[in-house]
Amino acid sequence: MSPFQTPIEYLKGMGLSRADVLKKELQIATFEDLLRHFPYKYIDRTRFYKIREIEPELPHVQVIARLTHKELLGEKHTKRLIFQAQDDTGVMELAWFQGIRWVEKALIPGKAYIIFGKPTFFNGKVQMAHPEIEPYSAEVLQRKGNLTLQPAYSSTEKLKPFSLDSKGIQKLVATLLEQYAKDIHENLPLYIINRFKLVSRVEAYRNIHFPEDAAALNEARHRLKFEELFLLQLKLLKTKLHRTNKFKGNIFGTVGNYFNEFYHHKLPFELTNSQKKVLKEIRQDTQRGVQMNRLLQGDVGSGKTVVALMSMLIAIDNGFQTCIMAPTEILANQHYQTIKSLVGDDFVEVALLTGSTKPKARKILHERLESGDLKILIGTHALIEDKVQYKNLGLVVIDEQHRFGVEQRARLWRKNSIPPHILVMTATPIPRTLAMTLYGDLDISIIDELPAGRKPIETHHLYENQRLRMFGFMKQEIAKGRQIYVVYPLIQESEKLDLKNLEDGAAVMSHEFPAPDYNISIVHGKLKPHEKDYEMQRFIKHETQIMVATTVIEVGVNIPNASVMIIENAERFGLSQLHQLRGRVGRGAEQSYCILMSSHKLSADGRKRLSTMVKTNNGFEIAEIDLELRGPGNIEGTQQSGVLDLKIANIVTDQQLLIQIRQCVEGIFEADPQLALPENQILHHSLQSKDQGLSWDKIS
Repeated sequence: MSPFQTPIEYLKGMGLSRADVLKKELQIATFEDLLRHFPYKYIDRTRFYKIREIEPELPHVQVIARLTHKELLGEKHTKRLIFQAQDDTGVMELAWFQGIRWVEKALIPGKAYIIFGKPTFFNGKVQMAHPEIEPYSAEVLQRKGNLTLQPAYSSTEKLKPFSLDSKGIQKLVATLLEQYAKDIHENLPLYIINRFKLVSRVEAYRNIHFPEDAAALNEARHRLKFEELFLLQLKLLKTKLHRTNKFKGNIFGTVGNYFNEFYHHKLPFELTNSQKKVLKEIRQDTQRGVQMNRLLQGDVGSGKTVVALMSMLIAIDNGFQTCIMAPTEILANQHYQTIKSLVGDDFVEVALLTGSTKPKARKILHERLESGDLKILIGTHALIEDKVQYKNLGLVVIDEQHRFGVEQRARLWRKNSIPPHILVMTATPIPRTLAMTLYGDLDISIIDELPAGRKPIETHHLYENQRLRMFGFMKQEIAKGRQIYVVYPLIQESEKLDLKNLEDGAAVMSHEFPAPDYNISIVHGKLKPHEKDYEMQRFIKHETQIMVATTVIEVGVNIPNASVMIIENAERFGLSQLHQLRGRVGRGAEQSYCILMSSHKLSADGRKRLSTMVKTNNGFEIAEIDLELRGPGNIEGTQQSGVLDLKIANIVTDQQLLIQIRQCVEGIFEADPQLALPENQILHHSLQSKDQGLSWDKIS
């Protein structure tokens, strides 16, 4: 076993109580965790300031000065020790409020010291509280030259009483490297190290913690980023290769009557070139005798459901059953209504299975599924219940897959002796590098054009003092026969957040749009399913003109007559969510609008989000900016995945490196799929080793 798997309590100078608090606070449980607890910044100790040069905005300064005299001030609890320190340009004051007896003994007036700390100013005089201080000599200066960039480690208040502040952690890392640096073995082949001009692994770990200089730090960072992204891509592409070899797939050899009848006689519009391209990719996948695993990305309203339906018709033409699994009843219902309206009543049998399906209907559905008569089943996670048995499941479509757990999804594959083909759909546009990292073992298809006749949604940002203008615009649109969504971030007022809440909003709307001239639907997550459905149906049937809602309408509502989306406190929503909400309108031929309401108080990020929404309708452009603003861990669906637990690499700033590495790893597997060549044995071993800290499943 590698010594780096050793529990942290066994490190010299650690002890059980310190180990326990380190595990709880920073999740550092092993030597490896400590080794990979990288500094978050470095303090430049190369420069010595003269006292006269010190400015208030400097975060830290280092001076060489002689202690002149000391004073002990205050009584018992207010006691403080003050030293004057002087160089040839001025005087500064050093203060201690704790550990006074020890400091008083250690420091000798008249001697020169190296003093380091954060400067403050009082009455024009430089002051420093609790500075780091050590005697000055030529030898010390020489030694300090070896630690020119001092590492700063993240810590917490609870760690400080255990001497585990940044300085304490630095000492532990120094001990670890002193004892075990010799055990840091290489995990990349020599030809990769030479090709990409990487420093050795041991050198990288030494210089990431204790850099000799800025150049050494940059080389160390580059090596460790490269390694992290390389091993991630190696794992993803190995999984993809393994699945291709292991999981045989049913062959959909023919395009028959169902597909042709639908395409030539039922499809109510012309497919876009993007849709045709994706269908071609799916067609090729399902002819190879290997299980298809394809991610279909497409902006809201780009026509993913039609592509899914036509793929299902190819499966049905080849004697197979199909299903669509959606994360919510609203979305499952939406797919059911859309597909029923496209195929009609006498073309192919389509059924809906959710938690609300009555026992009698469920029993009939189960029988028709087992007999093979039922060809298309649409539903929620009810589809994965053990009672749901298919005769011959050939294709599974999963919508918004990040909302399902791995085990939930994997239960669907077991519904057939040969695993069904998998088509994963998402309306959350994912930037290329994030998709490469998060879904790197899936093939990716993108629908990047909207159906013909769709007009881009006009987006406007209005402030609170323009509310009357907004009301006037709503009345104009309602007079044209259109309908309007008004979305709020909260249901009830929160003392902490000064947000327009739904209950107040509904009251204001009722006052501004009184019955009987206007009718309002109210929908939020706390309603019972039948209440929510009732309110939704009133809006769908045009019995109400305004729907006041929380974000429950973010997915799964398709009402072509709704042409205005108003988002209250828009600055409180993430870009991805704003874009999803905007996609609820613009589904008909009429011009649609999105109005973002906000207060005048906006953070820089909030302002950028709203200006991005006004500027572009392109989901992929929006996703790139969202990634820059929020980072990958906060993009919807990636936080809980565990895949993006990157310690040092950053897929926003390291995009080019990731693309370069991806191509390199693809080349390695092309030449040596089993990693059997002698020079690739080290990669084979790296894949087997536990020290990547990543958790994987055979299905992404």
